[in-house]
Amino acid sequence: MRRSNREVTELTEIIEIINGCKVCRLAMVDNDVPYVVPLNFGYHQNDSVITIFLHCAREGRKLEILNQNNQVCIEMDQMKELLNGEKGCDYSCYFESFIGTGQAIFLDDAAAKAEALQTIMKQQTGRDDFCFDQHILDQTTVIAVKLSRYSGKRH
Repeated sequence: MRRSNREVTELTEIIEIINGCKVCRLAMVDNDVPYVVPLNFGYHQNDSVITIFLHCAREGRKLEILNQNNQVCIEMDQMKELLNGEKGCDYSCYFESFIGTGQAIFLDDAAAKAEALQTIMKQQTGRDDFCFDQHILDQTTVIAVKLSRYSGKRH
């Protein structure tokens, strides 16, 4: 990272950044062309391993790409405050961001899908008491991205 003074290395602070976000961007490569989509997400942390959970329909461009190349990048951020200046180049902002890379894996097991959907709902609503009937589980694709590398940044 070029600005090492802005790098967030403490896992507890990285988790705080993730907790403050509701949307992540999933970056993929489609035949050598970048493709990115915003998605709601949830996550699970086990020691220093972070797994991001995503959900979507059973078909579409994203799934076609992931079936060809499951290497992905996850990005999330939040702007905290605009810093005013006298000239345009004097402006800046306080922000927090998180970037991670890993492999997207499709979850097929109904119990694993339900648990991942519960995790997504907890991130989005603060609640983890939802029920998912089998019809919903059958109609939903759930993706787990176990991050192999990640970093945080703050200004």
